[in-house]
Amino acid sequence: MKPLMAALLLALVTMPVMAGEVDTTFVKAQGAHPFNVRDLVMMDRVSDPQLSPDGRYAAYGLRSTDYAANKGVNAIVVLDLHGGPPVKVIDKGSSVRWSADGRSLYYVAPANGVAQLWRVDLGGQTGLNPAKHAAAVQVTHSPLDVGGYKLSPDGKRVLLSYEVFTDCSTLACTQQRADARDKDKASGTLYTKLFVRHWDTWASERRNQLYIASFDGKGQLPAEPTLLTRGIDGDVPSKPFGDESEFAFSPDGRSVYFDVRIAGSSEPWSTNFDVYSVPSDGSAAPKNLTADNKAWDAFPVPSHDGKTLYYLAMKTPASESDRFAITALDLASGAKREVDPQWDRSPGGVTISDDGKTLYATSDDNGQHALFAIDVASGKATRLVGDGTVDGYSMAGGKLLLARDDLKRPADLYLASANGSGLKQITHYNADAIANAKVGDFEFYNFKGADGASVQGYVVKPVGYQPGKTYPVAFIIHGGPQGAMDNGWSYRWNPQTYAGQGFAVVTVNFHGSTGYGQAFTDAISGDWGGKPLEDLKLGWKAALDKYSFLDGNRACALGASYGGYMTYWIAGVWNQPWKCLVDHDGVFDARAMYYDTEELWFEERENGGTQYEHPQNYEKFNPINHVADWRVPMMVIHSGNDFRIPITQGMGAFTALQRRGIPSQFLTFPDENHWVLKPHNSVQWHDAVNAWLKEWTAKDGAKTAQ
Repeated sequence: MKPLMAALLLALVTMPVMAGEVDTTFVKAQGAHPFNVRDLVMMDRVSDPQLSPDGRYAAYGLRSTDYAANKGVNAIVVLDLHGGPPVKVIDKGSSVRWSADGRSLYYVAPANGVAQLWRVDLGGQTGLNPAKHAAAVQVTHSPLDVGGYKLSPDGKRVLLSYEVFTDCSTLACTQQRADARDKDKASGTLYTKLFVRHWDTWASERRNQLYIASFDGKGQLPAEPTLLTRGIDGDVPSKPFGDESEFAFSPDGRSVYFDVRIAGSSEPWSTNFDVYSVPSDGSAAPKNLTADNKAWDAFPVPSHDGKTLYYLAMKTPASESDRFAITALDLASGAKREVDPQWDRSPGGVTISDDGKTLYATSDDNGQHALFAIDVASGKATRLVGDGTVDGYSMAGGKLLLARDDLKRPADLYLASANGSGLKQITHYNADAIANAKVGDFEFYNFKGADGASVQGYVVKPVGYQPGKTYPVAFIIHGGPQGAMDNGWSYRWNPQTYAGQGFAVVTVNFHGSTGYGQAFTDAISGDWGGKPLEDLKLGWKAALDKYSFLDGNRACALGASYGGYMTYWIAGVWNQPWKCLVDHDGVFDARAMYYDTEELWFEERENGGTQYEHPQNYEKFNPINHVADWRVPMMVIHSGNDFRIPITQGMGAFTALQRRGIPSQFLTFPDENHWVLKPHNSVQWHDAVNAWLKEWTAKDGAKTAQ
């Protein structure tokens, strides 16, 4: 992190954040207009809703875009649910959490370039008043970035995650060693095991480790906390995307639970996470509670009475896309049971109702990302909030606070009772921008796909749609592949950016997609170019048959990650319908991909083993073997920091296109990973892609439906 001026660190601007407030540099100047990428990058992003313990106040994150600085700026906002405008209490900070007494907020923000934990007190003896809060107080003073934290139930202690050299006895030792390495004129790094790099970061010897510290009488934490994960050769939380949902306090604060993968040199081909317990005073070594299961166990949540530990468990080793089952562990007897064996969905982390009888979790479900209530006794799952995507939620005081979005609008906050009734929108960010930037209507459709299975897709109409006219089509293929194009808002592959350019959008949730049962999700493994391709073909035909405004003669296919793989695959085996193709960070050579990527468990699961033991599996659906049949103009996009699918895959495909004499372009971002995240890069990406689509779909001219 770059150092910030002390004045910026301590200045907590107290000002109302009006509904719909947004930097509209690109929006207001245009007036009413079709939605475009400039609207997209400038929208405020609401996230991480947190109810106060009494359920009266909502705290949440609000990300705005500093376009000139080419970055997002994260603020913290508090809303009184009894009335009044939202109040921005922290200009720059993230990961907000309420204190146990509900009178203060904790959050993470930099101090002299190091991420630290801070506290801001919101009110006095007469009640909370966010608009008259006290000055923020820095409560950690460590030399290393706080990676994550969780407050104890009584508010007297806090769990802290730091990335350290595990043979260092202090945080200061880690910082001193890191500084010495930075000063060394020799730049080489010697590796003796994998990972060498992961996601977008070159590996070091440092591990995320879990610590605990107690607040003193002034609310301060010691510079050197107590290590709880001593002897754990793994990351707590996990890399690269783990967070505080991977560790928890027991209700009495005497124990801490966490999940971790300890795999030694086999880490890149293992998903054997286990849940551990450790005394919160660090007096004993961590104890493995799930050693019997060789698959993924994670996200521990203790019951309110402390007798049961709930967590999520997969059954298939070396899989990251098996169904997560909600599992209950009796901490006294060690007995385990699956709570929801009849619910054919894979939930996210769970939350427990006040009475302990109900668990809450989100899951993909038939094109939505919904919030469910699961009865602990029977395992019955009931959908509480269905339409759209629930991005995050919080429960307190009999209330449910959630962030929700859909295909036509970005996230806002909604309030409901604990059973989901009375759902009401309570924030209206981006309202003016949405009113000005016109988006397309959408509709889900179902068809008979591969093996006669029911498959779902959706169509988005272009902005300005007029009955009787036909429109060019962007056929979007989702990644994962164990994912889905749901009814949700996206800041990367957003169908509305194409609808705003005059394109209709078609997408298909082919075999392998989530939200349609585990058997449907599993069906893609070992069959990447089989049933999914058949679904895409049948889904394309079904869309053309159903929607007369789709011009099948002016269509381009686009995809990223697995969608990029499929784009390369159809370039050789199903290129007849397409005027052009766009491939983002896709797999071009399955054989090389096995040796170039980092998370080998994924490759081995999807291809039935290692490449050297089962080479035929990697060649069965390998796009590189069909380059001789390529003919469709293609734009290839690949970023330099993508270590999941390395840039050589995209460069190889572009070389093939150029050598074949096929019209082609190569766009690369040296500072991006598997995703394009920076505002200016996002605008450049969309401008280049839109220009490519328009170039190749305009050749036949406009047509009128018969």
